[in-house]
Formats: sequence, C-alpha cells, structure tokens
Amino acid sequence: MAKGAIGSISINEDQGATFVELFFDLVFVFAVTQVTGLVLHDLTLAGIGRAILIFWMIWWAWTQFTWALNPADTDNAMVRLWTLAATGVAFVMAVSVGDAFEDGGVLFAAAYVTGRVIGLGLYYKVSSEIPEMAKAVRFFSVLSIGGLILAMVGGFVAPELRVWFWLGVVLLDLVAAGLAGNRGEWGLHAGHFAERHGLFVIIALGESLVAAGVAAAHQELTTPLFLVALGAVAVTCLLWWSYFGWLKEELEEELNAREGAGQSSLARDAYSILHFPMIAGIIAIAVGIEAMVAHPGDILGSESLVAFAVGILLFVGSAAAAWARAGRAVLWSRMATIGATVTILFLLPSPKPLWILGITSAALLGILVLEFGRCNHSTDAATN
Repeated sequence: MAKGAIGSISINEDQGATFVELFFDLVFVFAVTQVTGLVLHDLTLAGIGRAILIFWMIWWAWTQFTWALNPADTDNAMVRLWTLAATGVAFVMAVSVGDAFEDGGVLFAAAYVTGRVIGLGLYYKVSSEIPEMAKAVRFFSVLSIGGLILAMVGGFVAPELRVWFWLGVVLLDLVAAGLAGNRGEWGLHAGHFAERHGLFVIIALGESLVAAGVAAAHQELTTPLFLVALGAVAVTCLLWWSYFGWLKEELEEELNAREGAGQSSLARDAYSILHFPMIAGIIAIAVGIEAMVAHPGDILGSESLVAFAVGILLFVGSAAAAWARAGRAVLWSRMATIGATVTILFLLPSPKPLWILGITSAALLGILVLEFGRCNHSTDAATN
C-alpha cells in the first residue's frame, strides 16, 4: 500500500477496508435494521413509501462518505477522527428513524445534514491533494447544497408535508450524482470501492438473520419454527452466493478496467444507485422472514408475502442490473428463474412459510447451478 506524502491524508494506491470503516458501516447497518422495524410497524403503501425515503437518505449519506474515504488514507489519525465523528452522528440518525415522520423529524434531519457535511468536508480536504479530482468534488458539493437545505427544512415542516421535501432531496441527490459523475476525474480505487459495498451487503444479510433469530429466541422451539429458521438461513446463504459467487469479483474487474469518467459513472450507477434497491431488497426479505418466524405454521399474510417476494426480486434483479450496466450480457436465466419464482409464490393457494422458503431456496439453487461455470471462473481468477 502506497501512502501519500508526509502529512498527507490521501493515498496513491488501492487499499483494503480498515477497522474504522467497518465500525462506520456497522452503525449504518443498524440504521437499516431500524428501517426494517419501521416497515414492520406500517406495512401500507404510505408507510413503505416513507421508509424508502428515509432509507435513501441513510444510504446516500453512507455512499457519499464511502466515495470520500476511497482516496483517503484511513490509517491517518485525522481521517479516523472525521470518520468516528460521522459514526457518532450516524448513530443519532439511526436511533431517530422511528420518529422521523413524527416529532423526531428535526433530529433525524439535523443528523443527516451534519453527517453529509462532515463527509463533504473530508472529501474536499482529500481532493485538495489530488488536483484532477478537486474540481469534480467542488462541483458535486455545490450541487448537494440544495438537497441539504431541503432535508433540514423538511424536518421542521408538518409531517404530512415532510414527505414532499424529502422526496425533493432524493431528486436533487440523483441530479447531483448524474451531473457530477460524468465530470472530471474521481481517482477511484476499484478494489476498495467494491469491497466496501460488498461488506455492506454481507453485514445487511447478517443483520436480517440476527433479527429473525431474536424473534425465534422469544418463542418455544417447535419443529415448524426450527424448519422455518433453517429455511431462512438457507435462503440467506443462497442470496449471499448469488452475489459473491462470481458477480462481485467480476463486477469489480469491470470497474477496475475503466478509467476517468467511464469508471466514475459505472461506480455511480452499478454501486451507489443499483446497490440501493439491492439493500432495500434485504430489508423487504427481513420483513417477510420475521413474519414467518413469528407464525411458522400459519398462512403468511399477503403484505408479508409481497414484502418477501419483492425483496427477492429486488436483490437478485438489482445485482443482474448492475452486471448489465457494466456492459456485459443480460443474465436472462437468472431473471427468468426469479421472475417465475415470484409468480409461483403469489399463486400459492396456501402460502405457508415452509413452502415459500422451500420454493425460493430451490430457485436460488437453480440459479447457482445455471451459473456454476461463472463461479468456477471467478474462483480460478481470484487464486491466480
């Protein structure tokens, strides 16, 4: 690993994720579990819409900081202090998720804006040492101001109006990303960038299992409960394999092969944007699994069934979309399999948890079999 000059907080070459980054990520995944709880308590279209808005703001705060840390020397004491400060702010944001559309709107918005400002400040400082990146970072920072103002104002307005202000935040974030991502040189380190997103996926999948395990621990261990818990583990492991079996490594190779604006736009689209619905899918799957664990022998409610099925579609489909965005072939077999699976789940006359988890596991296993050659190629490439 090559460091920058003495006193520098930037780094010249790719680096692995450090412990301070993992600590930072854990707090944000805690925020994801808070969003899961929000959905569980309001499985209506309005409730889901509000949860999506909150999750976008959480995700965008994380992904902006991930871009900022990518060229930074995370072993530098100053960078660590900035990251730990952002971690504390993110914790406040996470604990205020439940009241974000009630009396806690100001606290959530203040934590969100503070975290974003810390991230932009760090990014500005790092880019000042990398001239080709400085203009791009300044451009993005200026474009981000409008979204930060809307976020803060939204915290003060009545809850029924808040959704419109925060929807404006999402739109302005996308505009900023769209304009800035194609401008200038961002000096990305592809391996580190892909690793950070992969770690977020791992932790989010793990947290969904933890939530299901906690729900199971408060019940008497019966045979149906044991089998449902086992099925939940099987589905989660197969989802992990569908992403990490080959796609994560080859997507990273595609990112590493690009340069300049082509690399930054691919990073923006395949990671910062398309990993958002992937993690949203994990949240939806967790909602369905928790409902199954709570009532392992009963027919699953329609809202929980939709959450689980849509979550599977989002996770698998978003990963395939990221691969297509990288300019590679559309994974038709993967999409056809998961599309047929979701259709079957909706047509089940009595959608009981064991049937749902069994059918989903079989479908995901089928995808792995169909893509087995790709898994072998990825493994061989990693060991050579």
